[in-house]
Amino acid sequence: MTEAARIERKPDPKRRAYWLKTLHQWHWISSAVCLVALVLFSVTGFTLNHARQIEGKPAVSTREGQLPAEWLARLSGHADKDTAPLPAAVRDWLARELDVEVGERAAEWSDGEAYVSMPRPGGDAWLSIDLDSGKVQYEKTDRGWISYFNDLHKGRNAGTLWSWFIDLFALASLVFALTGLFLLWLHGRQRPLTWPIVAFGLLLPLLIALLFIH
Repeated sequence: MTEAARIERKPDPKRRAYWLKTLHQWHWISSAVCLVALVLFSVTGFTLNHARQIEGKPAVSTREGQLPAEWLARLSGHADKDTAPLPAAVRDWLARELDVEVGERAAEWSDGEAYVSMPRPGGDAWLSIDLDSGKVQYEKTDRGWISYFNDLHKGRNAGTLWSWFIDLFALASLVFALTGLFLLWLHGRQRPLTWPIVAFGLLLPLLIALLFIH
């Protein structure tokens, strides 16, 4: 090989320095964005994997009330609908008298009853209004903080904004992983164990899945 060919094949120090600086910048920015969420999802991954051993005892609370006749009359026009939110006046009465926030959730209207399901992370709730008598029943189930964070991990009943956050977190984690991979590639020559360890990280879950999961 001629000297000119050796010079052409020799890495450009300035180009390497540029990529190192750029990758380090994206690596620390993405790690800062997803650091707290990564801890949360790692811990809840463990709690979900051991859900049977650390399952909490649900706490159930109930409330009852009597909807005034003037508000009950406002529900009569909704009885022929399959799903529609409760009237605003009725929602205000529920919040004031029973401390129940129904919001814009759709109620299920059937013969003689309006039923509102209110699932949430770490628990569940429902509200029932008898359209004949005006009797209101509310039940809330709280499964504790572990269940709450487990449901956040799964995006269960957490709303659209949390779903967007999970997408952002997934993107930041992907950037963090890929920039880390390229940094390993740039530093691999000085660290001989780099690629054997990366290969081990790939093969271990693959072998477990192929050999032990049926």
